[in-house]
Amino acid sequence: MNILLCGATGFVGRALMRAVQAEGHHVLPGVSHARGLPDEVVVDYTRDHASAVWLPRLASVDAVINAVGVLRDTPRRPIQSIHALAPIALFDACAEAGVQRVVQISALGVTQGTSDYAGTKLAADRHLEQLARQGRLQPTIVRPSVVFGQGGSSTALFLNLARLPVRLLPRPVIEARIQPVAVGELAEAVAHLLRSGAASLPAWVEAVGPQPVTMAEFVTSLRRQAGRSAGWQWPLPDWVTELSASVGDRIPASPWCHTSLAMLATDNVAPPGPFAALLGREATSYDRLLASPAAAAV
Repeated sequence: MNILLCGATGFVGRALMRAVQAEGHHVLPGVSHARGLPDEVVVDYTRDHASAVWLPRLASVDAVINAVGVLRDTPRRPIQSIHALAPIALFDACAEAGVQRVVQISALGVTQGTSDYAGTKLAADRHLEQLARQGRLQPTIVRPSVVFGQGGSSTALFLNLARLPVRLLPRPVIEARIQPVAVGELAEAVAHLLRSGAASLPAWVEAVGPQPVTMAEFVTSLRRQAGRSAGWQWPLPDWVTELSASVGDRIPASPWCHTSLAMLATDNVAPPGPFAALLGREATSYDRLLASPAAAAV
């Protein structure tokens, strides 16, 4: 198939491109700036809010993967545009053009989250579900827990924390549970979705590892996987957590900010069986991720 992959140069997008190409599909990389990639399609998620803009890009497309995402709202990359307005226009264009196969990379916990990140992702998800109920599309919404792999901003944050023998961690990091999933296995599962017959496509998939772990335990596990001692960790005073998040708000490249703090307030876990069935095996456990080829750089 010819597959338009929006967000092709991002952390998850690069893994998706490799996995989909390995299945023999032809990828049209959707990028925000010309990168010189073969057959790339330049898209502007900050402005492309009408289906008419997307229709010419779908002329030879059989399926679409939307893997565009940002952590926070900025003037240069408004989160409402990138997570909701542009994807909704893209999905409407797919329905108009007869492109039935759509895979939306969302996030686990968006139905319970209160952050702008969760709300905007959920708006696009619900619009896609509405198009499916109308019989106009056959989509799958993929909702991963924390995605682990070299090149990911959250992965870098975890690895930097794991290098510290003594750690003062925000209370939500100590208490919140996640089910980290290797970026390569997330991409492999999406490739399997494109291989499946239309009748067997799930409406949504929760992409999770085999067992939940608190973020603090995950950091300790990463230390042990690297051959280090467990070290020590204590909770930060809440006022320090708030202050550090406020500082992060002012640093656009920082993965730590009030948005990420709000996202930590809800457990990010789900039953692992459906994702394992899609992969055809159990996903890599959190305590083996550091050495896993599925979490390597792509």
